[in-house]
Amino acid sequence: MQPINANGYSIYFNEKGYEALNTFIKERQYSSVFILTDSNTNEFCAPQFLPHLEIDIPLEIIEIEAGEAMKNIDTCVELWSILTDLGADRKSVLINLGGGVITDIGGFVASTFKRGIDFIHIPTTLLGMVDASIGGKNGVDLGNLKNQIGVINVPKLLLIDSEYLQSLPQREMRSGLAEMLKHGLIHDKNYWEQFLDLNQIVFDNFDALIHRSVEIKNEIVLQDPTENGIRKALNFGHTLGHAIESFYLESTTPLLHGEAIAIGMIMESYIALQKGLLTAMEYLQIKNLLTGIYEPFLFQENDIELIQNLLIHDKKNEYGKVQFALIDGIGKIIINQSVENELIVKAFEDYKN
Repeated sequence: MQPINANGYSIYFNEKGYEALNTFIKERQYSSVFILTDSNTNEFCAPQFLPHLEIDIPLEIIEIEAGEAMKNIDTCVELWSILTDLGADRKSVLINLGGGVITDIGGFVASTFKRGIDFIHIPTTLLGMVDASIGGKNGVDLGNLKNQIGVINVPKLLLIDSEYLQSLPQREMRSGLAEMLKHGLIHDKNYWEQFLDLNQIVFDNFDALIHRSVEIKNEIVLQDPTENGIRKALNFGHTLGHAIESFYLESTTPLLHGEAIAIGMIMESYIALQKGLLTAMEYLQIKNLLTGIYEPFLFQENDIELIQNLLIHDKKNEYGKVQFALIDGIGKIIINQSVENELIVKAFEDYKN
C-alpha cells in the first residue's frame, strides 16, 4: 500500500514501513532510542517489532501498566523521571508501541520532555491505527475527564502494520471498528456501505479498509490541523460518547472507547433525525448496524442526568454552549450545532427503546 503524506510526516504501511523506519533513524543520527510499551504490547508486540529494528545505538524499553487508568499526569511524571535516569537527551527518540493510551501519553511525554524530543508512533490496536495515532493529538485525562490536558504535535513517522492485530481480542477490534464506521458516516457514503454486510468482509481485504480510514481522517486533519473548523467533524458521536465513556470509566462496567462512541453515534444520529438532517431510513440503517455489532448498554435512570452534566467539559464547547458535529445525510457533516437538553434526553430514551 502506498504511503500517505500527512501534516509534516509520512504514514507507512506494513513491511515497507520498517524500511522507512530504519532509514529514518539512521539519517537522524539519534543518540539513543526508547520504546514505550504497556504490559500487553511488551509481551505480544515488542518481540514482533524488535527483529525489524536495525540500529547500533543504545536502546531501552520502558513498560507501563495497560489501561486507560494509566493515562494521567502521574504516569507522565514517572516517565519523565525514567527518561532522565536513563540518560535521554534532546537527540533521543521515543517510539510509542501500543494502542491509543500509549500513543496519546507517549506523544505528550516526548513533546514536553526537555521542551520536546522526536517521537514515532507504531499503533498496535485497530483504534490506534485508524484514529488515535493520526493527526497529532497527544495528551492525558484529568480525573475521569477524557483528554483534558495535551498538545497538538505530530510524530516524525507513523508505521501501521496490521499483523499486530492478530493478537487483539475481538472486543478491541470492535472498538476500533467504530471509528472506521464514523469515517464513512461523516465523509464517504460508499465506504460506509462496505460495512453494511459484515459477513462479506474478510481479513485479507482489511488492510485496504484500514488504509481508506486513515486517508479519510488525514484528509480532514490536513484542512484544519488545530481543530478550529472542519476537524470538529471527527467528533461525531464523541460529544455524548466521551461523556458516557468518562462517566463509566471507574465503574464496574467501564466501556471501551469505541463502544461508547458507537452509543454516541446512535444518539447523535437520532438528534440529526429530529433536526431534519437524516431521513428515517438512514437513521434506522445506522441504528440497526451499530446495535448489531455492539451489545446494547443499560443506562440507569439516575445516570443520564449526571452524564449530561459532563457535557459542559466537552472541548468543542464555546461560550458555555454544548456544540455537536452532526451528520447531514450519510457521508456529510455539519459542525457547531447547538442541541437543547430536551432533545438530548429524548436521544437517551430512543436508545433505551
